[in-house]
Amino acid sequence: MTSYRPYQHIERRKSRQIHVGKVAVGGDAPISVQTMTNTLTSDAAATIAQIRLSELAGVDIVRVSCPDEESTAALAEIVREVNVPIVADIHFHYKRAIEAAKAGAACLRINPGNIGSAERVKEVIQAARDHGCSIRIGVNAGSLEKHLLEKYGEPNPDALVESALWHADHLLQNDFHEFKISVKASDVFLAVAAYQQLADQCDHPLHIGITEAGGLRTGTVKSAIGLGNLLWAGIGDTIRVSLSAEPEEEVKVAWELLKSLNLRNRGVKVISCPSCARQGFDVIRTVQKLEDRLAHITAPLTLSIIGCVVNGPGEALMTDIGLTGGGAGRHMVYAAGKQSHTTSTDEMVEHLVRLVEEKLAQSEAAASEAA
Repeated sequence: MTSYRPYQHIERRKSRQIHVGKVAVGGDAPISVQTMTNTLTSDAAATIAQIRLSELAGVDIVRVSCPDEESTAALAEIVREVNVPIVADIHFHYKRAIEAAKAGAACLRINPGNIGSAERVKEVIQAARDHGCSIRIGVNAGSLEKHLLEKYGEPNPDALVESALWHADHLLQNDFHEFKISVKASDVFLAVAAYQQLADQCDHPLHIGITEAGGLRTGTVKSAIGLGNLLWAGIGDTIRVSLSAEPEEEVKVAWELLKSLNLRNRGVKVISCPSCARQGFDVIRTVQKLEDRLAHITAPLTLSIIGCVVNGPGEALMTDIGLTGGGAGRHMVYAAGKQSHTTSTDEMVEHLVRLVEEKLAQSEAAASEAA
């Protein structure tokens, strides 16, 4: 049902394309969704289990921390047992980066400035080249280089961008171009300004995020403001929503951001009304049940759940399936924007789940026949 109008289209910034394993980043590739595990990477079983939960939520790329040899030793098993490319998060110890590349990491997240000498940076680049790894230059307002803090007095957009381009030059001098850049900060204004400035000064693909954003609610709001601004401006090739929450929650929020801006579509998009006294059924509980029951669906579909006839028919015109609250416990069901039939309060959740599954099965059958 969804048809986008000109004002709903976002013109994305032109960037070079790289690959993180099988996932293309930049260019005309879809904006990819990332998260990071919080288990000890040395505990391969726990880390694999956490990655699989994120895979179910729709993650494209997962980052794992590799602070020690035990972690890089476990990486080969982790890479073998999951279905998404793995980014190895490396700080300070250049040998961990080389080990991670050998173990099958698809990307190395490094800060060339804290890897050590130019010779060590060159060794890391060679390992990435030998094993088909890309690199992410990760600049953070909380860990800027001393000379930049002395120059600027505090973290600011100029300092973040100078750091990023300085590090990028390390890679370019070694004729290595398979890299992306992030310039993260916990301050929304600082992060957005830095990304905007960086986007104007280079064509490298950008990994965007508001770092240390907070818990599930606070972090979601801050990320929606910051990342929403960047994405709306066409900036961002891959995204992580950083939350003090489980990794799969980061993935879910990232998807909602992308879906809200029509940048990617996955799963059922539920359009529902704020609860009020006009509602013909318990909208809040109904939506909660439907989101839980339909969480396994990955194909895009729109579903409107409106408690009364004030806005219900209008919303149903713009969704694949709709439900509008009525009187006497009977509610109108819409299909492709048109009134179809009624269902009862007791049966409507099961009924809507069945309608969604039937519609998707029909769509899959039609696509199969067309192929």
